[in-house]
Amino acid sequence: MTHDWNRGKGAPEPSMTPPELDDETLRDGLQSPSALQPPLDEKIRFLHILADIGIQAADIGLPAAGARTEEEVTELAREISTNRLPIVPNCAARTLEGDVEAVIRAAESSGQEIEAAIFLGSSPIRSEVERWDLESLLRMTRESVGLAVRNGLPVMFVTEDSTRSHPRILDAVYSEALEAGAGRLCIADTAGASTPEGAARIVAFLRGVLEKRGARNIRLDWHGHMDRGLGLACALSAVGAGIDRLHGSGLGVGERVGNVPMDLLIVNLKLAGLWEGALVPLKDYVRWVSKQTGTPIPRRYPAFGSDAYRTATGVHASAIRKAMKREDPELTGLMYSSVSASWFGFRQMVEVGPMSGRSNVLCWLESRGIQETTDLVESILGSAKEARRTLTEEEILEIVRRAQAGKGRPT
Repeated sequence: MTHDWNRGKGAPEPSMTPPELDDETLRDGLQSPSALQPPLDEKIRFLHILADIGIQAADIGLPAAGARTEEEVTELAREISTNRLPIVPNCAARTLEGDVEAVIRAAESSGQEIEAAIFLGSSPIRSEVERWDLESLLRMTRESVGLAVRNGLPVMFVTEDSTRSHPRILDAVYSEALEAGAGRLCIADTAGASTPEGAARIVAFLRGVLEKRGARNIRLDWHGHMDRGLGLACALSAVGAGIDRLHGSGLGVGERVGNVPMDLLIVNLKLAGLWEGALVPLKDYVRWVSKQTGTPIPRRYPAFGSDAYRTATGVHASAIRKAMKREDPELTGLMYSSVSASWFGFRQMVEVGPMSGRSNVLCWLESRGIQETTDLVESILGSAKEARRTLTEEEILEIVRRAQAGKGRPT
């Protein structure tokens, strides 16, 4: 329907294998200092929303955080097992024996296999404050991954702050994790420091580490944050570089300014031809996250904000009205947006304000089945031109009532 100049070298291509997704809302997302903690029954409902969307994996918590968290993690894992939800659960764990043992207990109690997401700070500044040397890093990696593997847990080994870590250190600790039995490695842009070019370089670097070791079956993850506003772009760049799974959270909730927004990640994978899951349930997903974590959806938030599919501009309304007459929701949705409202069960809204023209008024009246007259159109448009903002539904309906009663427009 349109020509896409975004295709080309370095960009994700539809012919690539679509990356899997790992939702971090229930763990990393809830680390946001502003987030409310949803009750357990709502967390359970959230798992079903993820399944409806087609998200393949979810971080369901850090069980070592306390007895209550471990109980909830166990119940969430049991819900996945009992209902055979198509979601692979994982749990965060530091490179500490107690953390790994908490994941083991949750897996055994729930009867559900849980991937241990074992993370270790690898950047020079972390080693400086912790007084860790390379041997310490290797020992913690070896012992924690080995403990998980001996107890039957699949392991995703995460180097925290990977994008500010030295290649020599990353090579050593990733190799140690592989030697201990990790089946998945994760690059974490913990401080949101990466650029898209940097993301591609570090993915290529880690691919080289795997190639050197002949570990071609090991899967690679990307976990990003939004500190410099580039998290989404970095995640897409990582896809172009060959990453296997991407992490994100609903509305980007998370520590500091948050994680990569899972909802926008899916929107962009759809636009790149790399999303085969559902789109309409994303509306329930973002509403759940907003309500249960107390995170408002900004008006101008892409795809799901209240202004995403509203227009009050005359030249835009003219083209949109013509598209509407073709009775093709996607054509209408893409006329002045790269993201169609119809994908998510929304509809394009044409409103009337100071920047509007006659087409706005005609479109507004037609969409509500109100018969147009020249006087009515001019009355609504005249009020809009004198206003400082878009007219509300009630204000326009009042003009319609007065016109029908022969009273003229309000003063």
